[in-house]
Amino acid sequence: MKSSTLCAARLLRSSALGVSLAVVTVAMPAQAQDSAPQNDFDDAPIVVTAQGRSQLLSDVPVAISAVNAETLQNSGANDIRQLNQVAPSLLVSSTGSEANGSARIRGIGTVGDNPGLESSVPVFIDGVYRSRSGIGLNELGEIDRVEVQRGPQGTLGGRNSSAGLISIYSKKPDFQFGATGEITYGNYDYWRLGGSVTGPISDTLAARLDGIWVKRDGFYRDTTNNTDVNDRDRYFLRGQLLFEPTDALSIRLIADYTFRDEKCCGAIYVDNSVNPYIGNLNNPSTPLAPLQPDGNNIINVLRDLGQPLSAFNQGYDRTLSVSPGRSYAGETKDYGFSGQIDYDLGGATLTSITAYREYRSSQASDTDYGAVDILYRAPSDDAYRQFHTFTQELRLQGEAFDGKLDWLVGGFYANEKLRVRDNLRFGTQYGRFANCRIITGGGLAGLYSPNSPLCVAPGVGPATIAGASGASGPDIVAAFTALDGLNDLGSINDRYSQNGENWALFTHNIFHITDKLDFTFGLRYTNDKKDFGATFSNDNTVCTTVQGLVLDDLASPNATARALAGALIGLSCQGNSTAELNGVSISDSRSEDEFTGTAILSYKPVDDLLLYASYSRGYKAGGFNLDRSALKSPIFPFAATPGGAQSLVGALQFDPELVNSYELGAKYSTGPFSLGVSLFRSDFKNFQLNTFNGTVFLVQNINGCTTDLGGADRDTSAATGACAQDDVSWGVRAEGVEIEASLVPARNFRVAAGLTYADTSYRNNLVGNRFGAPLDPALRKLPGDNLSNAPELVATGSVTWTPELGSGGLTGLVYIDGRMTSDYNTGSDLFPQKEQDGYALFNARIGVRGPDEKWGIELWAQNIFNKQYSQVAFNSPFQAGTTSAPFTDPQYPGGRQIFSQFLAEPRTYGVTGRFRF
Repeated sequence: MKSSTLCAARLLRSSALGVSLAVVTVAMPAQAQDSAPQNDFDDAPIVVTAQGRSQLLSDVPVAISAVNAETLQNSGANDIRQLNQVAPSLLVSSTGSEANGSARIRGIGTVGDNPGLESSVPVFIDGVYRSRSGIGLNELGEIDRVEVQRGPQGTLGGRNSSAGLISIYSKKPDFQFGATGEITYGNYDYWRLGGSVTGPISDTLAARLDGIWVKRDGFYRDTTNNTDVNDRDRYFLRGQLLFEPTDALSIRLIADYTFRDEKCCGAIYVDNSVNPYIGNLNNPSTPLAPLQPDGNNIINVLRDLGQPLSAFNQGYDRTLSVSPGRSYAGETKDYGFSGQIDYDLGGATLTSITAYREYRSSQASDTDYGAVDILYRAPSDDAYRQFHTFTQELRLQGEAFDGKLDWLVGGFYANEKLRVRDNLRFGTQYGRFANCRIITGGGLAGLYSPNSPLCVAPGVGPATIAGASGASGPDIVAAFTALDGLNDLGSINDRYSQNGENWALFTHNIFHITDKLDFTFGLRYTNDKKDFGATFSNDNTVCTTVQGLVLDDLASPNATARALAGALIGLSCQGNSTAELNGVSISDSRSEDEFTGTAILSYKPVDDLLLYASYSRGYKAGGFNLDRSALKSPIFPFAATPGGAQSLVGALQFDPELVNSYELGAKYSTGPFSLGVSLFRSDFKNFQLNTFNGTVFLVQNINGCTTDLGGADRDTSAATGACAQDDVSWGVRAEGVEIEASLVPARNFRVAAGLTYADTSYRNNLVGNRFGAPLDPALRKLPGDNLSNAPELVATGSVTWTPELGSGGLTGLVYIDGRMTSDYNTGSDLFPQKEQDGYALFNARIGVRGPDEKWGIELWAQNIFNKQYSQVAFNSPFQAGTTSAPFTDPQYPGGRQIFSQFLAEPRTYGVTGRFRF
């Protein structure tokens, strides 16, 4: 997948995808960079504020896609996820919780499972920063436009971002009365009711109210507990006031509230057609040990403890494996208010945006995603993430030197309080599962008896273990006994807090050197501080008991005793889940300062053509890994570390992400046709990677080494592959080309097109931080490969036809859009079992509208051809098999790991009625 030639060949080998791409290329359909009016040959100019000023999209020398309200309505976009269909460089996906949504631009993004990491592609709504991009997976109400800016951002205001940003602008109150309504019904018993009303209160004050209610059955079925999962049950309210006492002053106040009571998010196993190393599922008598090449001890254990084998070859069937009594129930509240003041002072304009927001999401889960009860989070207030965010932005903009200089200066301040509570606990079968995992993984497999204590045959089993362990035998057996009872223990109420303050001063100036030549210069200074604290509560006394019994055996001359001691401690103390931390508190703080900026030279040889070259330096703040398992290996107790847990807190920190980006671009816009082309290259240092290795979340800064490491970054050792600090350089590069076009060839007919080629990859010879430390062995597949969720080729397309029907004012609507994507890997560790083949998605809408669109009725379908694909695949928690001979896996030399995946939405369809007056 590394070379573009191979990627293109893979893309075109799929006949459906190849034909679709050919049609897009010839017909020039899709990507709504510009949007034409319904009843005119001429393309209506789109005005954007990407440079802090109102400018025509075709005059802005930056890479930006602007999607207007009509395109959003036709595409069925209710949240930022559906922007994928109309913005080829953007990919939005979600994983274990709707709060974990992640947006990527040009293949760069932040995995959202760990709230300690800020977004590489943040979301702004009406100029207000949202703390994490997953918060944008809410209903949006009536939208005026969406701007997707590509490349490093922050010089103009708001929060810094390293890859781009998504700016959403809602419709303002109007001084003329109006109202809209919508009712939608679709499959999965989908109901959506929406409406808005706006109008004047006085000559200087107008108001607007938007409301939406949504309910839908889930896409997954939990047959064990007789419930749907991934359902919809939410509502959204937004009220606005617009006060314009004079032509010089405008004050806009916005308040909104969202509530969701939904079950999310289910996952199924990656089946053996994708992961052949699961083993031969059609041969339940496969010997346990020594394992045959088609055997897998984890599959055997799961099967014998209650997991149906059908779950491992169900393909894309959406029947979940869930433990009895476990739930995916969750509640989300997202609300806040903002005030924007625009005041024309005569020689300059002052803009102030003040906002306060709260976001709280609680989520229960069957965290092992299987029928065997291994891990869970209970539905309670003891498992949530919560943000309290205050932001203030000030901008002052004006002109000087008879209009030769368009200047802007400003400041930004954010105070963010992040609170996380967790109650991740071992399930009611964990002890037996852990013992069986140890017994089946080596020379003791002949003793395997899953329904017996210790998972071994009574009598002979304990005796054999004791004999094989030599002098340590009695303690080893006692440790097995203790582990067998490790059920329904673990975290009770772990609390994490991160208080952050971020302030910045910035300037952004456009020098009109001549009538055709401009030079844009921007500079920003940012100061970011974070204070971290955590308090742990845990009732897992089994961990400390096992450590007390067999810790000394880690140095035993008996190889069996050493191996069993390590396995027993590791499985009883997984994720540092130990009562030793009960009541323990840790704290830390960090502070950083960064200068970022941009320089752009733009030239208009003729009125319709803009050429530009730019450089920008971007930044995303560092922070803390909010997962205590990152403190240390679970093998040795905290008491063995001088200073205890507090002395290890530095291991939770990660450094800021930095990027240097270069771009060449051209935009041509005349009448009904527009075309934009951009070539880009971005080099990232300290790239912030968050990955789940099957046991813990790893957060590591990724850098490259300019000297050859001889493959030491690709081995299974955590000690090899160091780089001299002076040789540490960038570790990720994104480079490629983007093409966007729109055409109105005839009245009431328009097409638009977008194509992105992005080679977003890790360099060879990777190291784990800025000091040149070795890369974590779990990431050994990264060097030289593409990043996760970073397809090299993406094409988008849309066609809109609104013919007149007779002479009575009726019009029709025919709309179709498509997105074609080449192969990519969905897992941040790039294991090949997480590979997703290229695919194509199509949406369509057909309808009839009354005179002046006072009413309309539309039939629609999303994912028309019901394409089944994975959003993200991941290591199934704790479900890794043995590496015993004679098994050899040339792709994944770490053993027989089982994988799960979060699926994308299936085909949906329905009917929508609209009215307005």
